[in-house]
Amino acid sequence: MAQGAGRTITQVVAVVALAAAVTVFLSVAAVRHGFFDLQVYYGALTYWARDGGEIYDFLRPGTQYGFTYPPFAALVMLPMAYLPWGAAIVVSVTATVLASAVVIWRLLDPVARRSGWTRWFALAVALCLAAAYEPMRETVNFGQVNMLLLFLVAVDLLWLLPARSRWAGVGIGLATAIKLTPGIFIVYLLVTGRWRAALTTVGTAAVATLVAAGLFPDASREFWTEALWNTDRVGELAFVSNQSLRGVVARLDPQHPSTIAWLVLVLLTLVVWAWRSRAAVAAGDEATGLALTGAVMCLVSPVTWVHHLVWLLPGLILLVDNGMAAPARSRRRRLLLAAALIGYALLCSRIVWSWEKDFTGVDGFLGSNTYVWISLALLLGLPVRHWLTPAGGGRPGDGVPAGSASGGVPQFPEQDRGAATGQRHRIGGLLTVR
Repeated sequence: MAQGAGRTITQVVAVVALAAAVTVFLSVAAVRHGFFDLQVYYGALTYWARDGGEIYDFLRPGTQYGFTYPPFAALVMLPMAYLPWGAAIVVSVTATVLASAVVIWRLLDPVARRSGWTRWFALAVALCLAAAYEPMRETVNFGQVNMLLLFLVAVDLLWLLPARSRWAGVGIGLATAIKLTPGIFIVYLLVTGRWRAALTTVGTAAVATLVAAGLFPDASREFWTEALWNTDRVGELAFVSNQSLRGVVARLDPQHPSTIAWLVLVLLTLVVWAWRSRAAVAAGDEATGLALTGAVMCLVSPVTWVHHLVWLLPGLILLVDNGMAAPARSRRRRLLLAAALIGYALLCSRIVWSWEKDFTGVDGFLGSNTYVWISLALLLGLPVRHWLTPAGGGRPGDGVPAGSASGGVPQFPEQDRGAATGQRHRIGGLLTVR
Protein backbone atom coordinates (compact mmCIF):
# COMPACT_ATOMS: atom_id res chain seq x y z
CA MET A 1 0.00 0.00 0.00
CA ALA A 2 2.78 2.42 0.96
CA GLN A 3 4.63 1.64 -2.25
CA GLY A 4 1.47 2.29 -4.29
CA ALA A 5 0.84 5.56 -2.47
CA GLY A 6 4.43 6.62 -3.09
CA ARG A 7 4.09 5.86 -6.78
CA THR A 8 0.89 7.88 -6.98
CA ILE A 9 2.48 10.85 -5.24
CA THR A 10 5.46 10.69 -7.62
CA GLN A 11 3.14 10.61 -10.64
CA VAL A 12 1.07 13.53 -9.36
CA VAL A 13 4.23 15.57 -8.82
CA ALA A 14 5.47 14.62 -12.30
CA VAL A 15 2.17 15.70 -13.92
CA VAL A 16 2.16 19.00 -12.02
CA ALA A 17 5.79 19.64 -13.05
CA LEU A 18 5.04 18.78 -16.67
CA ALA A 19 1.93 21.00 -16.67
CA ALA A 20 4.01 23.86 -15.26
CA ALA A 21 6.69 23.33 -17.92
CA VAL A 22 4.08 23.30 -20.68
CA THR A 23 2.53 26.47 -19.27
CA VAL A 24 5.90 28.21 -19.39
CA PHE A 25 6.46 26.92 -22.94
CA LEU A 26 3.05 28.20 -24.06
CA SER A 27 3.68 31.59 -22.48
CA VAL A 28 6.72 31.91 -24.75
CA ALA A 29 5.79 29.95 -27.88
CA ALA A 30 2.02 30.21 -28.24
CA VAL A 31 0.66 32.98 -30.44
CA ARG A 32 -2.39 34.75 -29.03
CA HIS A 33 -5.04 34.87 -31.76
CA GLY A 34 -7.77 36.21 -29.52
CA PHE A 35 -10.19 33.50 -30.67
CA PHE A 36 -10.18 35.07 -34.13
CA ASP A 37 -12.18 32.35 -35.89
CA LEU A 38 -14.62 32.08 -33.01
CA GLN A 39 -15.17 35.83 -33.39
CA VAL A 40 -16.02 35.25 -37.05
CA TYR A 41 -18.53 32.52 -36.14
CA TYR A 42 -19.97 34.58 -33.29
CA GLY A 43 -20.24 37.75 -35.37
CA ALA A 44 -21.79 35.99 -38.35
CA LEU A 45 -24.32 34.11 -36.24
CA THR A 46 -25.27 37.24 -34.29
CA TYR A 47 -25.61 39.23 -37.53
CA TRP A 48 -27.81 36.47 -38.96
CA ALA A 49 -29.95 35.43 -36.00
CA ARG A 50 -30.35 38.70 -34.12
CA ASP A 51 -29.67 41.52 -36.59
CA GLY A 52 -31.62 40.15 -39.56
CA GLY A 53 -28.66 39.93 -41.95
CA GLU A 54 -27.54 37.12 -44.23
CA ILE A 55 -24.89 34.93 -42.62
CA TYR A 56 -22.65 34.69 -45.71
CA ASP A 57 -22.70 38.47 -46.20
CA PHE A 58 -20.97 39.02 -42.86
CA LEU A 59 -17.24 39.81 -42.87
CA ARG A 60 -15.24 40.36 -39.72
CA PRO A 61 -14.56 44.12 -39.58
CA GLY A 62 -11.30 45.02 -41.26
CA THR A 63 -10.82 41.60 -42.87
CA GLN A 64 -12.05 39.51 -45.80
CA TYR A 65 -12.94 36.62 -43.51
CA GLY A 66 -16.51 35.42 -43.21
CA PHE A 67 -18.47 32.30 -42.30
CA THR A 68 -17.29 29.56 -44.68
CA TYR A 69 -19.08 26.45 -43.38
CA PRO A 70 -22.30 24.91 -44.75
CA PRO A 71 -25.68 26.02 -43.38
CA PHE A 72 -25.93 22.89 -41.20
CA ALA A 73 -22.88 24.13 -39.29
CA ALA A 74 -24.67 27.42 -38.75
CA LEU A 75 -27.66 25.49 -37.40
CA VAL A 76 -25.45 23.54 -34.97
CA MET A 77 -23.68 26.72 -33.83
CA LEU A 78 -26.83 28.84 -33.66
CA PRO A 79 -27.13 28.77 -29.83
CA MET A 80 -23.81 30.64 -29.73
CA ALA A 81 -25.59 33.76 -31.00
CA TYR A 82 -27.55 33.94 -27.75
CA LEU A 83 -24.57 33.51 -25.41
CA PRO A 84 -22.38 36.26 -23.99
CA TRP A 85 -18.97 36.37 -25.69
CA GLY A 86 -17.19 35.06 -22.60
CA ALA A 87 -19.55 32.10 -22.37
CA ALA A 88 -18.95 31.30 -26.05
CA ILE A 89 -15.21 31.12 -25.34
CA VAL A 90 -15.78 28.80 -22.37
CA VAL A 91 -17.99 26.48 -24.43
CA SER A 92 -15.46 26.39 -27.30
CA VAL A 93 -12.46 25.60 -25.09
CA THR A 94 -14.33 23.08 -22.94
CA ALA A 95 -15.70 21.21 -25.95
CA THR A 96 -12.24 21.05 -27.55
CA VAL A 97 -10.60 19.77 -24.35
CA LEU A 98 -13.25 17.10 -23.76
CA ALA A 99 -13.21 15.90 -27.39
CA SER A 100 -9.40 15.76 -27.32
CA ALA A 101 -9.37 13.80 -24.07
CA VAL A 102 -11.80 11.18 -25.39
CA VAL A 103 -9.95 10.65 -28.70
CA ILE A 104 -6.51 10.55 -27.08
CA TRP A 105 -7.75 8.18 -24.38
CA ARG A 106 -9.18 5.76 -26.95
CA LEU A 107 -5.91 5.66 -28.90
CA LEU A 108 -3.54 5.70 -25.94
CA ASP A 109 -5.29 3.41 -23.46
CA PRO A 110 -4.32 0.16 -25.26
CA VAL A 111 -0.67 1.31 -25.22
CA ALA A 112 -0.89 2.11 -21.51
CA ARG A 113 -2.44 -1.26 -20.66
CA ARG A 114 0.07 -3.19 -22.72
CA SER A 115 3.03 -1.26 -21.37
CA GLY A 116 1.94 -1.38 -17.74
CA TRP A 117 1.58 2.39 -17.44
CA THR A 118 -0.86 3.83 -14.91
CA ARG A 119 -3.73 4.79 -17.16
CA TRP A 120 -4.72 8.12 -15.62
CA PHE A 121 -1.06 9.11 -15.56
CA ALA A 122 -0.60 8.24 -19.25
CA LEU A 123 -3.65 10.32 -20.18
CA ALA A 124 -2.56 13.27 -18.03
CA VAL A 125 0.92 13.27 -19.62
CA ALA A 126 -0.60 12.96 -23.10
CA LEU A 127 -2.97 15.89 -22.52
CA CYS A 128 -0.10 18.06 -21.32
CA LEU A 129 1.89 17.17 -24.42
CA ALA A 130 -1.16 17.79 -26.62
CA ALA A 131 -1.49 21.28 -25.13
CA ALA A 132 2.02 22.09 -26.41
CA TYR A 133 1.27 20.69 -29.89
CA GLU A 134 1.07 23.66 -32.27
CA PRO A 135 -2.05 22.56 -34.20
CA MET A 136 -3.84 21.95 -30.90
CA ARG A 137 -2.89 25.25 -29.33
CA GLU A 138 -3.80 27.02 -32.60
CA THR A 139 -7.17 25.26 -32.59
CA VAL A 140 -7.83 26.50 -29.06
CA ASN A 141 -6.48 30.02 -29.64
CA PHE A 142 -8.46 30.46 -32.85
CA GLY A 143 -11.60 28.87 -31.40
CA GLN A 144 -11.69 26.32 -34.22
CA VAL A 145 -13.83 23.17 -34.55
CA ASN A 146 -11.13 20.73 -35.67
CA MET A 147 -11.11 18.44 -32.64
CA LEU A 148 -14.89 18.24 -32.57
CA LEU A 149 -14.86 16.96 -36.15
CA LEU A 150 -12.07 14.50 -35.36
CA PHE A 151 -14.14 13.28 -32.41
CA LEU A 152 -17.21 12.66 -34.62
CA VAL A 153 -15.13 10.70 -37.13
CA ALA A 154 -13.33 8.76 -34.39
CA VAL A 155 -16.64 7.69 -32.84
CA ASP A 156 -17.47 5.97 -36.11
CA LEU A 157 -14.09 4.41 -36.84
CA LEU A 158 -12.91 3.50 -33.34
CA TRP A 159 -16.19 2.55 -31.66
CA LEU A 160 -19.12 1.96 -34.00
CA LEU A 161 -17.48 0.24 -36.97
CA PRO A 162 -15.53 -2.31 -34.87
CA ALA A 163 -18.76 -3.06 -32.98
CA ARG A 164 -20.60 -3.52 -36.30
CA SER A 165 -23.16 -0.97 -35.16
CA ARG A 166 -25.91 -0.02 -37.58
CA TRP A 167 -25.21 3.58 -36.60
CA ALA A 168 -21.67 3.46 -38.00
CA GLY A 169 -21.33 6.33 -40.44
CA VAL A 170 -23.52 8.84 -38.61
CA GLY A 171 -20.53 10.65 -37.08
CA ILE A 172 -18.74 11.04 -40.41
CA GLY A 173 -21.97 12.19 -42.02
CA LEU A 174 -22.50 14.89 -39.39
CA ALA A 175 -18.86 16.00 -39.62
CA THR A 176 -19.18 16.26 -43.42
CA ALA A 177 -22.38 18.30 -43.13
CA ILE A 178 -20.61 20.68 -40.74
CA LYS A 179 -17.45 21.03 -42.82
CA LEU A 180 -16.91 19.44 -46.22
CA THR A 181 -13.34 18.16 -45.80
CA PRO A 182 -14.23 15.14 -43.57
CA GLY A 183 -16.07 13.85 -46.65
CA ILE A 184 -12.78 12.10 -47.51
CA PHE A 185 -13.84 9.51 -44.94
CA ILE A 186 -16.83 8.62 -47.13
CA VAL A 187 -14.31 7.75 -49.83
CA TYR A 188 -12.35 5.79 -47.21
CA LEU A 189 -15.42 3.68 -46.43
CA LEU A 190 -16.03 3.06 -50.13
CA VAL A 191 -12.39 2.23 -50.92
CA THR A 192 -12.32 -0.27 -48.06
CA GLY A 193 -15.65 -1.86 -48.98
CA ARG A 194 -17.86 -0.82 -46.05
CA TRP A 195 -20.88 -0.11 -48.21
CA ARG A 196 -23.49 0.01 -45.47
CA ALA A 197 -21.52 2.48 -43.37
CA ALA A 198 -20.82 4.57 -46.46
CA LEU A 199 -24.53 4.64 -47.31
CA THR A 200 -25.34 5.66 -43.72
CA THR A 201 -22.75 8.43 -43.95
CA VAL A 202 -24.08 9.78 -47.23
CA GLY A 203 -27.65 9.55 -45.94
CA THR A 204 -26.79 11.37 -42.71
CA ALA A 205 -24.95 14.17 -44.53
CA ALA A 206 -27.78 14.51 -47.05
CA VAL A 207 -30.51 14.63 -44.40
CA ALA A 208 -28.58 17.18 -42.32
CA THR A 209 -28.00 19.34 -45.42
CA LEU A 210 -31.66 19.11 -46.48
CA VAL A 211 -32.87 19.99 -42.98
CA ALA A 212 -30.68 23.08 -43.05
CA ALA A 213 -31.93 23.92 -46.55
CA GLY A 214 -35.53 23.59 -45.44
CA LEU A 215 -34.99 25.85 -42.44
CA PHE A 216 -32.69 28.36 -44.14
CA PRO A 217 -33.32 28.28 -47.92
CA ASP A 218 -31.72 31.66 -48.64
CA ALA A 219 -28.54 30.85 -46.72
CA SER A 220 -28.33 27.43 -48.35
CA ARG A 221 -28.76 28.85 -51.83
CA GLU A 222 -26.07 31.45 -51.23
CA PHE A 223 -23.61 28.93 -49.78
CA TRP A 224 -23.90 26.29 -52.51
CA THR A 225 -23.98 28.77 -55.41
CA GLU A 226 -21.66 31.56 -54.25
CA ALA A 227 -19.89 31.38 -50.87
CA LEU A 228 -18.49 27.87 -51.44
CA TRP A 229 -16.67 29.00 -54.58
CA ASN A 230 -15.33 32.28 -53.22
CA THR A 231 -11.71 31.37 -52.44
CA ASP A 232 -10.93 34.93 -51.29
CA ARG A 233 -12.80 34.16 -48.06
CA VAL A 234 -10.27 31.56 -46.91
CA GLY A 235 -6.96 33.35 -47.45
CA GLU A 236 -3.84 33.20 -49.63
CA LEU A 237 -2.87 29.74 -50.92
CA ALA A 238 0.87 30.47 -50.76
CA PHE A 239 0.69 31.61 -47.12
CA VAL A 240 3.10 29.48 -45.09
CA SER A 241 0.29 28.30 -42.80
CA ASN A 242 -1.19 26.39 -45.76
CA GLN A 243 0.52 23.05 -45.17
CA SER A 244 -1.09 21.11 -48.01
CA LEU A 245 0.21 19.96 -51.37
CA ARG A 246 -1.61 22.94 -52.88
CA GLY A 247 0.39 25.17 -50.56
CA VAL A 248 3.65 23.52 -51.64
CA VAL A 249 2.87 24.15 -55.31
CA ALA A 250 1.67 27.70 -54.64
CA ARG A 251 4.87 28.61 -52.80
CA LEU A 252 6.91 27.48 -55.80
CA ASP A 253 5.23 30.15 -57.92
CA PRO A 254 2.82 32.31 -55.90
CA GLN A 255 1.70 34.34 -58.90
CA HIS A 256 0.96 31.40 -61.20
CA PRO A 257 0.65 28.17 -59.18
CA SER A 258 0.33 25.11 -61.40
CA THR A 259 -3.07 23.46 -61.05
CA ILE A 260 -1.91 20.53 -63.21
CA ALA A 261 1.08 19.82 -60.95
CA TRP A 262 -1.17 19.96 -57.89
CA LEU A 263 -3.72 17.56 -59.41
CA VAL A 264 -0.99 15.07 -60.38
CA LEU A 265 0.40 15.14 -56.84
CA VAL A 266 -3.10 14.70 -55.41
CA LEU A 267 -3.80 11.73 -57.68
CA LEU A 268 -0.54 9.98 -56.74
CA THR A 269 -1.16 10.65 -53.06
CA LEU A 270 -4.70 9.23 -53.23
CA VAL A 271 -3.46 6.06 -54.95
CA VAL A 272 -0.93 5.43 -52.16
CA TRP A 273 -3.56 6.23 -49.52
CA ALA A 274 -6.13 3.84 -51.02
CA TRP A 275 -3.58 1.00 -51.12
CA ARG A 276 -2.44 1.56 -47.55
CA SER A 277 -5.96 2.05 -46.21
CA ARG A 278 -7.13 -1.24 -47.71
CA ALA A 279 -4.17 -2.98 -46.08
CA ALA A 280 -5.02 -1.44 -42.71
CA VAL A 281 -8.68 -2.47 -42.84
CA ALA A 282 -7.78 -5.98 -44.02
CA ALA A 283 -5.68 -6.29 -40.87
CA GLY A 284 -8.54 -5.00 -38.71
CA ASP A 285 -6.58 -1.86 -37.92
CA GLU A 286 -9.23 0.84 -38.08
CA ALA A 287 -7.15 3.28 -36.03
CA THR A 288 -4.41 3.27 -38.66
CA GLY A 289 -7.08 3.77 -41.30
CA LEU A 290 -8.20 6.85 -39.37
CA ALA A 291 -4.62 8.13 -39.12
CA LEU A 292 -3.84 7.56 -42.82
CA THR A 293 -7.04 9.24 -43.93
CA GLY A 294 -6.47 12.18 -41.61
CA ALA A 295 -3.00 12.63 -43.11
CA VAL A 296 -4.24 12.39 -46.70
CA MET A 297 -7.04 14.86 -45.98
CA CYS A 298 -4.43 17.39 -44.85
CA LEU A 299 -2.37 16.72 -47.98
CA VAL A 300 -5.05 16.88 -50.69
CA SER A 301 -7.24 19.66 -49.29
CA PRO A 302 -6.57 22.92 -51.17
CA VAL A 303 -6.18 24.71 -47.84
CA THR A 304 -4.77 23.05 -44.72
CA TRP A 305 -3.97 25.65 -42.13
CA VAL A 306 -1.63 24.63 -39.32
CA HIS A 307 -4.54 24.21 -36.89
CA HIS A 308 -6.05 21.58 -39.21
CA LEU A 309 -3.07 19.33 -38.50
CA VAL A 310 -4.70 18.03 -35.33
CA TRP A 311 -5.68 15.24 -37.75
CA LEU A 312 -2.04 14.05 -37.50
CA LEU A 313 -2.38 13.32 -33.78
CA PRO A 314 -3.67 9.75 -34.28
CA GLY A 315 -0.67 8.97 -36.48
CA LEU A 316 1.82 10.22 -33.89
CA ILE A 317 0.14 8.22 -31.12
CA LEU A 318 0.14 5.10 -33.28
CA LEU A 319 3.86 5.52 -33.95
CA VAL A 320 4.33 5.28 -30.19
CA ASP A 321 1.99 2.28 -30.11
CA ASN A 322 3.99 0.46 -32.79
CA GLY A 323 7.27 1.39 -31.15
CA MET A 324 6.21 0.07 -27.75
CA ALA A 325 4.96 -3.15 -29.38
CA ALA A 326 8.39 -3.81 -30.92
CA PRO A 327 10.90 -5.93 -28.98
CA ALA A 328 12.71 -4.06 -26.23
CA ARG A 329 16.04 -2.54 -27.30
CA SER A 330 15.32 -3.41 -30.94
CA ARG A 331 16.23 -1.12 -33.82
CA ARG A 332 12.57 -1.03 -34.85
CA ARG A 333 11.52 0.32 -31.46
CA ARG A 334 14.21 3.00 -31.51
CA LEU A 335 13.29 4.12 -35.03
CA LEU A 336 9.55 4.31 -34.42
CA LEU A 337 9.83 6.13 -31.09
CA ALA A 338 12.43 8.51 -32.56
CA ALA A 339 10.12 9.21 -35.50
CA ALA A 340 7.24 9.98 -33.12
CA LEU A 341 9.45 12.26 -31.02
CA ILE A 342 10.90 14.14 -34.00
CA GLY A 343 7.51 14.56 -35.66
CA TYR A 344 5.95 15.79 -32.43
CA ALA A 345 8.85 18.15 -31.67
CA LEU A 346 8.70 19.71 -35.13
CA LEU A 347 4.95 20.11 -34.86
CA CYS A 348 5.44 22.01 -31.59
CA SER A 349 8.22 24.22 -32.88
CA ARG A 350 6.56 26.73 -35.26
CA ILE A 351 9.47 25.96 -37.57
CA VAL A 352 7.56 26.76 -40.78
CA TRP A 353 7.06 30.34 -39.64
CA SER A 354 10.80 30.98 -40.03
CA TRP A 355 10.03 31.21 -43.77
CA GLU A 356 6.81 33.23 -43.46
CA LYS A 357 8.22 36.23 -45.36
CA ASP A 358 10.60 34.45 -47.74
CA PHE A 359 10.12 30.82 -48.75
CA THR A 360 12.39 30.92 -51.80
CA GLY A 361 15.48 28.74 -52.32
CA VAL A 362 16.14 25.16 -51.27
CA ASP A 363 15.95 25.99 -47.57
CA GLY A 364 12.64 27.75 -48.13
CA PHE A 365 11.21 24.82 -50.06
CA LEU A 366 12.27 22.31 -47.41
CA GLY A 367 11.61 24.41 -44.32
CA SER A 368 8.37 26.15 -45.23
CA ASN A 369 6.78 22.79 -46.04
CA THR A 370 8.04 20.89 -42.99
CA TYR A 371 4.56 19.88 -41.83
CA VAL A 372 3.69 18.62 -45.32
CA TRP A 373 6.74 16.34 -45.20
CA ILE A 374 5.52 14.99 -41.84
CA SER A 375 2.07 14.28 -43.30
CA LEU A 376 3.69 12.46 -46.23
CA ALA A 377 5.96 10.49 -43.89
CA LEU A 378 2.97 9.30 -41.87
CA LEU A 379 1.07 8.35 -45.03
CA LEU A 380 4.01 6.37 -46.39
CA GLY A 381 5.61 5.00 -43.24
CA LEU A 382 3.02 4.51 -40.50
CA PRO A 383 3.03 0.75 -39.89
CA VAL A 384 -0.15 -1.28 -40.19
CA ARG A 385 -0.72 -3.19 -36.95
CA HIS A 386 -1.34 -6.76 -38.10
CA TRP A 387 -2.42 -8.12 -34.75
CA LEU A 388 -6.20 -8.45 -34.43
CA THR A 389 -7.69 -9.86 -31.24
CA PRO A 390 -5.20 -10.63 -28.44
CA ALA A 391 -5.22 -13.97 -26.69
CA GLY A 392 -7.60 -13.79 -23.77
CA GLY A 393 -9.96 -11.21 -25.26
CA GLY A 394 -10.03 -7.65 -26.42
CA ARG A 395 -11.27 -5.79 -29.44
CA PRO A 396 -9.86 -5.64 -32.95
CA GLY A 397 -7.71 -2.59 -33.39
CA ASP A 398 -6.80 -2.28 -29.73
CA GLY A 399 -3.21 -2.99 -30.63
CA VAL A 400 -2.62 -5.42 -27.76
CA PRO A 401 -0.36 -8.10 -29.17
CA ALA A 402 -0.02 -11.57 -27.80
CA GLY A 403 3.14 -12.85 -26.19
CA SER A 404 5.39 -11.14 -23.70
CA ALA A 405 8.87 -9.75 -23.49
CA SER A 406 11.21 -8.41 -20.89
CA GLY A 407 10.20 -5.49 -18.76
CA GLY A 408 6.65 -6.74 -18.33
CA VAL A 409 5.56 -5.34 -21.71
CA PRO A 410 3.60 -7.91 -23.74
CA GLN A 411 4.93 -7.93 -27.32
CA PHE A 412 5.11 -10.03 -30.43
CA PRO A 413 8.25 -12.15 -30.53
CA GLU A 414 10.00 -11.22 -33.78
CA GLN A 415 9.42 -14.62 -35.38
CA ASP A 416 5.71 -14.68 -34.55
CA ARG A 417 4.68 -11.32 -35.90
CA GLY A 418 3.56 -12.42 -39.32
CA ALA A 419 1.41 -15.16 -37.83
CA ALA A 420 -0.40 -13.06 -35.26
CA THR A 421 -3.62 -12.91 -37.25
CA GLY A 422 -3.42 -16.55 -38.32
CA GLN A 423 -2.94 -15.45 -41.89
CA ARG A 424 -1.39 -12.81 -44.09
CA HIS A 425 -3.45 -10.54 -46.22
CA ARG A 426 -3.09 -10.07 -49.95
CA ILE A 427 -4.18 -6.63 -51.11
CA GLY A 428 -3.99 -5.64 -54.76
CA GLY A 429 -1.70 -8.61 -55.44
CA LEU A 430 0.86 -7.44 -52.87
CA LEU A 431 1.57 -9.34 -49.67
CA THR A 432 1.41 -6.89 -46.79
CA VAL A 433 4.10 -7.20 -44.16
CA ARG A 434 4.87 -5.14 -41.08
